[in-house]
Amino acid sequence: MRDTMADRFTKMHGLGNDFVVIDAREDAVEMTAARAHAIADRRHGIGCDQLILLEPSEKADVKMRIFNADGGEVEACGNATRCVATLIGKPAVIETLGGMLRVSPADGGAEVTLGEPAFDWEQIPLAMPMDTRDMPVAWDELEHGAAVNVGNPHIIFFVPEADAVALTDLGPRIETDPLFPERVNVNVASLDGPDRLQLRVWERGVGLTQACGTGACATAVAAIRAGLAKSPVTISLPGGDLVIRWRDGEPIVMSGAATRVFEGETDWARFG
Repeated sequence: MRDTMADRFTKMHGLGNDFVVIDAREDAVEMTAARAHAIADRRHGIGCDQLILLEPSEKADVKMRIFNADGGEVEACGNATRCVATLIGKPAVIETLGGMLRVSPADGGAEVTLGEPAFDWEQIPLAMPMDTRDMPVAWDELEHGAAVNVGNPHIIFFVPEADAVALTDLGPRIETDPLFPERVNVNVASLDGPDRLQLRVWERGVGLTQACGTGACATAVAAIRAGLAKSPVTISLPGGDLVIRWRDGEPIVMSGAATRVFEGETDWARFG
């Protein structure tokens, strides 16, 4: 592994959800949880919500590894996938821990086809059996959540006003609750007109985020299942809008913006 030479990276964001993207398809880069955490640090590192490492794949056009700001490697990130699609610049298949994703660049962003959502309690996963459409659990005012796995685990709460929820307090409590053995992403959503939802997300291993692509997908799916919306659904996040299309028994399709911010160069060894 090359560990001492200067390497290039691309800083990108999808609706404010920001990434350091390292293309290691030709020259391998050693990545550990500690190094990813150091790179993501906004005071002493480059700063990002997630670090994205692109590697060769035997099954797809590229393999995408995703490290949250806390250094943990996770299965999926919709916003990062759109960013990678724009870097590739043509229709492609991306291998992730959460499965294979099909992408196609579009003006100012990309369209991503995820797999079918999973709803069984063991697939989320949960620590015990329960109805994932209407979960018999509560955390203060957040109750009757719906659980969906879209490559990573999400719980969604539909509330009268998403902005009124104290997500900085409730988010970490729910994320680390023993009910979720792999932790969970926490979404609070409110209706904002026909087939439009306002969404805020406490992202596992990151915290409050400007946008979460998989959170938007999970929330749209839960809303359609509950009869609150019909496909396509526009999800409005603090960073902007995503459009989600889904029908039962089919993959999820997400469309939205992706932005290249700047190119940089550093020595990865300085981050441990």
